[in-house]
Amino acid sequence: MSWIEVALENELPIRLSFFFGVFTVISVWEVISPRRKLTLPKSGRWLNNLGIVFLNSLVIRLLFPAAAVGVAVVAEQQGWGVLRYYQITAPLALIIAVIAMDLIIYLQHIMVHAIPLLWRLHRVHHADLDYDVTTGARFHTLEIIFSMLIKFATIMLLGPSVIAVIIFEIMLNATAMFNHGNIYIPRKFDRILRLLIVTPDMHRVHHSVHEPLINSNFGFSLPWWDRMFGTYIAQPLESHEEMTIGLNEFRDPKQVERLPGMLMMPFESKNRYLSN
Repeated sequence: MSWIEVALENELPIRLSFFFGVFTVISVWEVISPRRKLTLPKSGRWLNNLGIVFLNSLVIRLLFPAAAVGVAVVAEQQGWGVLRYYQITAPLALIIAVIAMDLIIYLQHIMVHAIPLLWRLHRVHHADLDYDVTTGARFHTLEIIFSMLIKFATIMLLGPSVIAVIIFEIMLNATAMFNHGNIYIPRKFDRILRLLIVTPDMHRVHHSVHEPLINSNFGFSLPWWDRMFGTYIAQPLESHEEMTIGLNEFRDPKQVERLPGMLMMPFESKNRYLSN
């Protein structure tokens, strides 16, 4: 059995192991040392946020059984991708591929904020009234499908190895849970850490209700792109404990924190519920 076949056969167990491992660590960290006091009961939010994660995973497996790794295998077999046109050592090619794919995710994130139709999908992620580990995986199903198509195109154009794609997928999922965690990191340590990775305090700014802040700190894993392209804001207008999370036009938990409401939100022009 070739290493490609081994990678394909074990890709899902490997990714699930990292997902549940990181999820468990961040969840426990949130209990031991939370950054903010949550405004809503965790049980209901988690049930619905994890419900949309399960739905998305099912849809993606049905639509794209081989997922990104399968596209990487085809690209390798067909010799597709700019990385295959140059004599680059395997370790260097892997590093370049992971960094390049992270840049694409950054640019995609800007795009879903800038294009109104895509923003309607992406605002499901931003509408969460609290900010914790489950927020990092809360995306509308149509946005997940769109993101997967962008990922496929990136792999075919770039030509990363199968192992590079697996590493990137693991890194993206792990850092999304980490930087959405409701976890306390001392500010002195955070200042150093955010030079290497997007931290919760850095990304939480992006989830403020204030529109200038929503359009900042787009990075998911690597923090360099925001500084490089001028979209970096260090801190929120208020303190992290006092800042308001979510969207001003969607504030009713009956809509934004329930699975049916999340799925219908892209088709809503405003909050369709009256607050009690």
